[in-house]
Amino acid sequence: MAEQNEPEKEQQQQPAPEQAQQTKDDSSRRNLMTWIILAVAVLISAGAGFGLGKLFADKTGSQDQNAPPPTENPVANTTAENSTAETDELWYYDLDPVVANLDEPGATRYVRAALTLAVSSSLDKAKGTALLEAKKPLLTNCLTIFLASLSLDDIRGERNLRLVQTEMLDMINAKLFPGKKGQIKQVLFKEFAVQ
Repeated sequence: MAEQNEPEKEQQQQPAPEQAQQTKDDSSRRNLMTWIILAVAVLISAGAGFGLGKLFADKTGSQDQNAPPPTENPVANTTAENSTAETDELWYYDLDPVVANLDEPGATRYVRAALTLAVSSSLDKAKGTALLEAKKPLLTNCLTIFLASLSLDDIRGERNLRLVQTEMLDMINAKLFPGKKGQIKQVLFKEFAVQ
């Protein structure tokens, strides 16, 4: 009987290497599947990232392909458009803050504006300062009346504020230099608060 048990043992031992090989193959397949799934996940996320990037780039990009690229500082661009070659040679004069009630029916709202005038270098700084000091009450009066004529909608947003600046510039140049070329090149806001 001992002889019969030995062949049975041999038969039982033979499947063990086959099971080990099958287990090894299963483990290799799992590792391979894991790597494939990982690679697919990376490709999908990369594709999604690329797609989102293109989507957001198209939304924020220029709609007109022939338009010049946007400048880094839109304020500097506007300043360059509104001034001449004397930009580097301007001098500045600060006006006293002006407070005025806005033209808003049913509500008491007011605006406080502190302005700086950019004056051309062709106007001597000493003479220009003396002129601005002498005309300061006239300028304060005109600015107060002008601001009191505005409604809240007239001063809401960048476009409207730039329009207000342009109208102030024209008004100040007309008051200071009637019938002559204006020497004030820009009206700058130091403060513009609405309450």
